[in-house]
Amino acid sequence: MSAHDFEFAGIDGGTIKLSQFAGKPVLVVNTASECGFTPQYRGLQALWERYRERGLVVLGVPSNDFGAQEPGNEAEIRTFCSTRFGITFPMTAKSAVTGKNAHPFYQWAAAQSGAKTAPQWNFHKYLLDAQGGLAGAFATSLAPEAKTLVEAIESQLPK
Repeated sequence: MSAHDFEFAGIDGGTIKLSQFAGKPVLVVNTASECGFTPQYRGLQALWERYRERGLVVLGVPSNDFGAQEPGNEAEIRTFCSTRFGITFPMTAKSAVTGKNAHPFYQWAAAQSGAKTAPQWNFHKYLLDAQGGLAGAFATSLAPEAKTLVEAIESQLPK
């Protein structure tokens, strides 16, 4: 089993199948609009703009799991992200990312990397390799532009 076996409802409707990103690294980030880390949206958009031509996909997964900091519906979340941060990367519908009701992708990722690397707060990051394997897990506190994360992303991009 790989990440390519999972799919999410899209924020604008339809389905986002992780298999559609086969051959590309994917940065999956659980997001929230009313969090102290919400400004990380800027860095995520910058990563998307910098590396998408080389294959990187940034996928935002809005979640209300931590501190009820994503209270809006999909339309409100989309509007907030596009008007406040100019977000153009793909986003899913709001999903649970922790606990027994976590989206199956998050259950799989936690099983792959261990409970200690499961999301503990908003803006946790999972990096998937081109084959859908888990290439890394990065804590909320690590900014998108942090050298550690950028180097991990670059290591997954085609040469």
